[in-house]
Amino acid sequence: MDLRSDTVSKPSREMLEYMFLAEVGDDVFDEDPSVKALEVKVATMFGKEAALFCPSGTMTNQIAVRINTVPQDQVICDQRSHIYNYEGGGLAFNSQVSVRLLDGDRGRITAQDVEDNINPDDIHFPVTKLVVLENTVNKGGGSYYSLSQVAEIKEVATQNSLKMHLDGARLFNALAETQENPADWGIYFDTISICLSKGLGAPVGSVLCGNHKAMAMAKRVRKVLGGGMRQAGYLAAAGLYALEHHVKALADDNRRARSLGDIIRDLPFVNRVHPVDTNIVIFELDDSISPNQLLGKLRAKDVRALPFGGQEVRMVTHREITDEMVDRFSEVVKQLHI
Repeated sequence: MDLRSDTVSKPSREMLEYMFLAEVGDDVFDEDPSVKALEVKVATMFGKEAALFCPSGTMTNQIAVRINTVPQDQVICDQRSHIYNYEGGGLAFNSQVSVRLLDGDRGRITAQDVEDNINPDDIHFPVTKLVVLENTVNKGGGSYYSLSQVAEIKEVATQNSLKMHLDGARLFNALAETQENPADWGIYFDTISICLSKGLGAPVGSVLCGNHKAMAMAKRVRKVLGGGMRQAGYLAAAGLYALEHHVKALADDNRRARSLGDIIRDLPFVNRVHPVDTNIVIFELDDSISPNQLLGKLRAKDVRALPFGGQEVRMVTHREITDEMVDRFSEVVKQLHI
């Protein structure tokens, strides 16, 4: 039972068959029909003009920052953001931008937060240029925005000539709860990144979408970052299959995460469980046991999870976690000697 991340799932037999049957070409020469089909599908879903298939969500995020800013600009994001914490300092290295870190509600910032942190037109300050939202928020325990919150932030951004990027790595987990249309989200962002290899279950890949001009720039940056792939259609086909067949199952992942949260909440050595909104469960242990000690005991029972800083542990549900596994987890943790 591997709960470390929703990236650990492997392609199903049906997905592999779909990949093997993919029609491919050289995507650097713009000749891979399966890549083109995936890009058209994602762009259409979000009401955008074009899209670009990339190896990872880190790359799509980094490309988005690069094409939406110039050196010495400033990016506004929450202090828990993936683009700040988990992308190797790429904002500084790739785009030469500074960051204004906000402390939102479990990673979710407000329109007022943005308005209060836009720099004045003064040479002493970097130019505030881009707002980046993450949905769902990884370090926020899978918290998500409502469209009304995003609309308010977009209004402030428009009034101040700011661009907006959405790190939508787990956006479809949020949409499974809100039942909103992806195209409604496309209205509010200049660029949107979605990940295919998390809850959707593809082995590799993320897609960035935006207008034609932005995606032409993005393709140049992808090349510089080494993201130009050749017969990438085999991977793109997995993404197409995931978008066609795996989206509805995300509601079950979210439901199972809530069940895990309920089980963990009753354990005597757990101080608190963060709200479980989607497929991420973060909980804090008391001082009777460290995360590494707990994870060692769980690993001995074939259950894997991640330490998440301090006394916190993270678990993430995905396609390979079943209801039977959740029941077994309940029995395992009740028998732990702590």
